[in-house]
Amino acid sequence: MTEIDYGRFHEWLREARNATASGAVEADARWELLRRFQEEWGYEPTGGERWEREDPDAHKEYVAGLRTATQSDVSAGDEPDDVDRSLAIPAALDEWWDLPFNSFADRWRLYWTNPVWPPTVRPDPTGYGVADGLPRHNPFVGPDEDRRVCVFMAEDQYCNEWGYPAARGGLADPPVLVTARDDNEQPAWLLQSHSLSEFFLQLAVTRLPAHYGWTVEEAEATAEVLAWVRENLRPMGLLPWRELGARTEFFGGPDVIVAHNTGYGDSELVAYGRTEQALERLAARLGVDWSEWICEPESHRDEDD
Repeated sequence: MTEIDYGRFHEWLREARNATASGAVEADARWELLRRFQEEWGYEPTGGERWEREDPDAHKEYVAGLRTATQSDVSAGDEPDDVDRSLAIPAALDEWWDLPFNSFADRWRLYWTNPVWPPTVRPDPTGYGVADGLPRHNPFVGPDEDRRVCVFMAEDQYCNEWGYPAARGGLADPPVLVTARDDNEQPAWLLQSHSLSEFFLQLAVTRLPAHYGWTVEEAEATAEVLAWVRENLRPMGLLPWRELGARTEFFGGPDVIVAHNTGYGDSELVAYGRTEQALERLAARLGVDWSEWICEPESHRDEDD
């Protein structure tokens, strides 16, 4: 297996961004980076049944069923629509759904998220989505622009939603926002990714190594270990991942990715290796003993089934 240095990931990401900004043919480098990353961690398209974008939203149907069961005089058809059909849908969202190597559509159970198609608006006139729109003063749209947010993906229990500003829906690849708590612990829309295509890459980074890679978790990392990670591994160039109270930064090295969570969660530090030896080398450099704590990939259990 050829060693891959994820300390260079930020360079590859910057190249993909520049290709997109230039409008050149190489703009598809953003999807090529996703394809490469998936392949490097062991994902291969199954060729099986895909989650198609037109498939019904199971969570939404469940909630609608609860509502109509307790309000027998109100039918779902009487409620206002949560989709504004006049809004453009960014090209990148359609492109992602159509990718032949779309690992979410192929193996959605690895992702623990629920897609929303077509994107629905917040605030939601149906009352299903609980998030507000953007406040008048925000860094994403002007005070006189549309302050709604179009949600296209949510954590399985809808604890977090990801969307793009409705005012930016005409862009091919707009920035992605997330419902999370700000520095003052107040619910807010925060910047999650610089673009839709970058969001889907970031989503794969948070999910696929946990399934295909060798893993070790540290509930509480020492100050020395955290200092070494930040001094010797390189940031991957992604914004902190916000989900379920976590605030996770990713650092890369030779065949390894280290996730450092400064928010809530069971583990402060999680290291993923493409091989067991990669984690052993990392442990030796950190000066820690992970010999009893390295877990084999979950994907190995798939192979045993």
